[in-house]
Amino acid sequence: MKITHYSFGKVVIDSKDYTADLIVLPDSIYPSWWRKEGHGLCVEDLGEIFKKDITILVIGTGAYGKMKVPEELINELKAKGIETYVMETDKAVSLFNQFLEEGKKVAGAFHLTC
Repeated sequence: MKITHYSFGKVVIDSKDYTADLIVLPDSIYPSWWRKEGHGLCVEDLGEIFKKDITILVIGTGAYGKMKVPEELINELKAKGIETYVMETDKAVSLFNQFLEEGKKVAGAFHLTC
């Protein structure tokens, strides 16, 4: 599920436009991803990811990095064996695609706007 385009508020995957935050898994997409705390990320927001055999999670924090990812969450993901990368969404999309091309078990959680 390679992401072929990202710009503020929009990604394109398999020729389909998505204009709300989303989670991308190897075999599915969860569009209109809402978080418990809006611009904060917590473990409850990642339930779909824990149901899959994922070893890498790439988190896109928005075009300007406004979504906050607490260190405790990163530590919890690490304890579950999930390597986590947190960065602005344009960079996160590129890294996600790189891991995908390398055949890694990667998921992406992307905030598309601010």
